[in-house]
Amino acid sequence: MSTAQPTNMDQGQFITAPNAADTRSVAAAIRRSQARERLRSFALATPLLALLLLSFGIPIAILLSRAVYDPTIANALPLTGAAMRSWTGNRIPDDKTLEALAADLKASQQNGNLSEFAKSLNARLPGARSQILKTARALDKEGATDAVSVIKSVPFWTSPGTWATIERGRHALTSFYLLSAVDLRWNADGSIERVPPEQAIFLRVFARTFLVAATVTLATLILGFPLAYLISSVPKTLGAILIVAVLLPFWTSILVRTAAWTVLLQKFGLVNDVLLWLGVTGTRLDLMYSRLGLIIAMTHIQLPFTLLPIYSVMRTIQPSQMRAAYSLGGRPLTSFLRVYLPQVVPGIMAGCLLTFILCLGYYITPALIGGAGDQLISNFIANYVNVELNWEMAAALSFILLVFTMGLYAVFARMLGLDRLKPV
Repeated sequence: MSTAQPTNMDQGQFITAPNAADTRSVAAAIRRSQARERLRSFALATPLLALLLLSFGIPIAILLSRAVYDPTIANALPLTGAAMRSWTGNRIPDDKTLEALAADLKASQQNGNLSEFAKSLNARLPGARSQILKTARALDKEGATDAVSVIKSVPFWTSPGTWATIERGRHALTSFYLLSAVDLRWNADGSIERVPPEQAIFLRVFARTFLVAATVTLATLILGFPLAYLISSVPKTLGAILIVAVLLPFWTSILVRTAAWTVLLQKFGLVNDVLLWLGVTGTRLDLMYSRLGLIIAMTHIQLPFTLLPIYSVMRTIQPSQMRAAYSLGGRPLTSFLRVYLPQVVPGIMAGCLLTFILCLGYYITPALIGGAGDQLISNFIANYVNVELNWEMAAALSFILLVFTMGLYAVFARMLGLDRLKPV
């Protein structure tokens, strides 16, 4: 006979299933604990987020807003703008509007805003600056009592195109600069057209920027992939030495590295000496102020940014995977392409994306090494900010570049997923 085993009931112990109320209370407690943890983490990061917002986010947002917000003409011509509300656009405005224009020009000159207004209108209508200053001087002359006659004596103000430009510019919100950044403009009948070929420069500059960035990215991939594979394959001590050698350029600023390349790429510099010694060329090459020299210098500077994400993925791949592929009959090339390379693709994409985006914003290297035909879009943005003081055009070019960059990132994220774009 089998001996009866004691049961929980025999021992006076009762097991009851948790009811729904207990389950909800436990879940609520877990949620409260997680919420406190998130709140604590956010509180620790708040100073950094505030610093980024104040020193990075808000200034960039203000700058980019200048691409679509320009109240210069509206502020300079308040009376003219009010008088033009009934203007049909197919003829010269009436005398009342011309009197308002004369009053606005006199007021702008007294306030010291005439030059700013002339510069803003000249950006939309080349040649307008000299005509505005000429009209203002004529209105200031003694004996110039009939302001309407003075205005009509300047042919610039009798052109319907002038008033169409003023009509579009008297609104603070404008699309002029964004259209100009892609070589477009508004024509007289209110439709969008391409600017004349001799004035279409920005699309070529954007194309040049993307071409140089893509070439440098490809060059760094060709050089960085084998080196990353070597570092991940050698013993750890030797690999650490190679990593230090890769990171060594980071110990000097990009300006110093670019200045060093200006010495190396001279016609009688070290690079030309080595090429002649190796017999690669029979004459000295003009590498300075050329596209080739620019790509060489940018490739050297950007190489670690492509190599390190690739290496960080390669070091996680176990060598036993390739040995297993060989044991199953895979040839070396087939095993590499079907087993090893697919695992490295996220690192390749992350490194190439990082290098490409950084190359889009290069300024110092093209300015010092590139020629007149090798300036990238960042050089034009800097010129509009520092030389021409045209912040609106600089903001428009920056906005277009940002859109292109975010679009490129979205494409990569769509292809691979955001989690696979992480370098480690």
